[in-house]
Amino acid sequence: MSINLEQLKQTQQTLSKQVKLIDDFSETITLIGGTDVGFEEGGNITRAAIVILSYPDFNVVEYHIARIKTEFPYIPGYLSFREYPALVAAWQQVKQKPDILLVDGQGVAHPRRLGIASHLGLLLDMPTIGVAKKRLCGQYDLLPKVAGKVTALCDKQEQIGWVLQSKNKCNPLFISSGHRVSQLSALNWVKSCLRGYRLPEPTRWADAIASNKPLFEKFIHAQ
Repeated sequence: MSINLEQLKQTQQTLSKQVKLIDDFSETITLIGGTDVGFEEGGNITRAAIVILSYPDFNVVEYHIARIKTEFPYIPGYLSFREYPALVAAWQQVKQKPDILLVDGQGVAHPRRLGIASHLGLLLDMPTIGVAKKRLCGQYDLLPKVAGKVTALCDKQEQIGWVLQSKNKCNPLFISSGHRVSQLSALNWVKSCLRGYRLPEPTRWADAIASNKPLFEKFIHAQ
């Protein structure tokens, strides 16, 4: 397929102006969602998982997996165009919509302030938070590998997120607002979803479901 990167760049810049970096969600959170995206058959199939957990006990309420043909190539900085179709397909199966959604990937911690968490948040009109395992852009002070340590992630004299040491002796997470969530709330919600693992429970479960990891296998066998 023909890709016009300049046009996509303009689309990102236009959409990023619609992103809300303020808290616009229910004060009482009872359901919290998580997403994860992977690829099968050498990248030809996009696999998206969405899990809905009760809060604050993190029991699985429902989960869905969507597999669709991959229509967009791998281009750094434009991954949301590759990932969102499968995520939207999975979302359409969700019966109990969550109050807030943690997305595996960047929010506004993106060169044009539109990572997958922000893009998806706009498409779904949902409060979203980006929980990324790697830095895409920005600078930060190195952290001691002690759980709970945090520092600002900045780019061009603007804070675009946080770097959170979520577990001892592990690589940090890169947290940023997606849509309808402030930067401070994004950090606090991720911290509130940590249960001794590197990933917060919503994206940890989504990752397990997407990849059929032992956590998910144990859950299935217990049903």
